[in-house]
Amino acid sequence: MLISVYVPLVVTAVLTVLAPPVARLLAPRPAVRALACAAAVTTVGWMGSMALLAFTGVAQIPEVAEAGRWSVPALRAEDPVHLTVAVLSALVLTAQLVSLGRAAVRRTRQILWARRECAAMTGESELSVIDDDRPQAFALPGSPGRIVVSRGMLQCLAPAEREALLAHERAHLLHRHHHFQTLWHLTAAANPLLRPLAAAGGFALERWADEDAAARVGDRAVVARAVGRAALAASARPSGTTGALAATGGAVPQRVRALLAPPPPRRVLPIAAGALLLLLCCAGLANAVADSDELLDDAQRAQCRVVAPHPAGTHCACHDGRP
Repeated sequence: MLISVYVPLVVTAVLTVLAPPVARLLAPRPAVRALACAAAVTTVGWMGSMALLAFTGVAQIPEVAEAGRWSVPALRAEDPVHLTVAVLSALVLTAQLVSLGRAAVRRTRQILWARRECAAMTGESELSVIDDDRPQAFALPGSPGRIVVSRGMLQCLAPAEREALLAHERAHLLHRHHHFQTLWHLTAAANPLLRPLAAAGGFALERWADEDAAARVGDRAVVARAVGRAALAASARPSGTTGALAATGGAVPQRVRALLAPPPPRRVLPIAAGALLLLLCCAGLANAVADSDELLDDAQRAQCRVVAPHPAGTHCACHDGRP
């Protein structure tokens, strides 16, 4: 466990540095899915490693050792993890769990708010135009979802740009982008190191909707103008729609440059390299769990020999019948 337990931590740090810039080179759809997978796997790996490191300290508490029927001296002799590392890991894990719980509550409230707003809107059309001079346009996930556009936003755009804007917001609803948002929100709360990855994921979502709108409208330049004008109009007066998916999000200048360029090609090598790193993370955690289980077995056998010594050829009753 000395090495394998730290593998998920190293993989998380590597992906935190490399994933955001690499994801911007990928086509948006595979980039979103790759970042979502990376966030989920590394969060589980990170917290799993922290739990194993913390348990090496918790297992040395006399009351815990007595309940588990293992020998504390044997555990200390075989376990290479320093007690200070175990205590720090326990504190970090506790903070992560608290942060994750709070983020889950906030995100649940945002989703419930969006669903209530959708249910309160009249009409069967997915488009809802609000009588507001402030430029606003966003997608609200619900059953069904709604595209909300203000009168002020419609006045800022030409007819073709309005179509592009609606196609962008429709793509958010069609592909259920709010699920990806939720995943990144929670994983970044559980592990602050993943915040750059979550930010890259949000950018990739907007790029996915941009490319989808460009395919529907058939003119990438029109979509680029719509994104730029909508963002410029909304920048002076924020909409305040926390958690909503909007065409004005992300790094707008980079999105406009991407739309004015040819569609990004599909690249397999970065995806394959990322998959190998995630497999390494899973393998490291699995090996650390196996080593921990073997360590506890050895400590239990040592306790069995101390508490209940038995003649050769007999079996120890305090450890599943093994000699």
